[in-house]
Amino acid sequence: MLFGVLAAGVGATASGVGGVPGLEAKLLPPEQAFRFSARAMDAKTIEARFDVADGYYLYRDKLRFAAAPGGASLGTATLPAGKRKRDEFFGEVETYRGVVLVKVPVVDGAAGHAIVVIADSQGCADAGICYPPNTQQVTLALPAPGAGPGPVVEATPPPKGLFK
Repeated sequence: MLFGVLAAGVGATASGVGGVPGLEAKLLPPEQAFRFSARAMDAKTIEARFDVADGYYLYRDKLRFAAAPGGASLGTATLPAGKRKRDEFFGEVETYRGVVLVKVPVVDGAAGHAIVVIADSQGCADAGICYPPNTQQVTLALPAPGAGPGPVVEATPPPKGLFK
């Protein structure tokens, strides 16, 4: 199996997929392979979500959540169990495929205030290519008591090109 690090992501290909020379797989950019979104369930809880594309997986131990400085902070996330996998480079790991839902406590959150949730992740394509760590973020408004969960907010891809 090929194993490499995808530096730029967009439009990259892996040759020799599945041991068949000449067969190439077009790889998704990390923001599409591992789509991140979140919603505030209430002023004390965030529900983070990764939609992992078919043919890709996330490493459980590479998921991290933080809040941007200057407001509420985040507590320790409750991660679901992953599927055990023997990785030739990392040994025994747990991975996620499909939809991954994570509960993240909000510390010192106040209804009506906004919080910027920063999610770090790392994953690979079944084609044998692993992505470098990826950071995505969303800004959520913490709902008032009794108002129900806030809307789902999807992370927007980073700007393309040399200038941001």
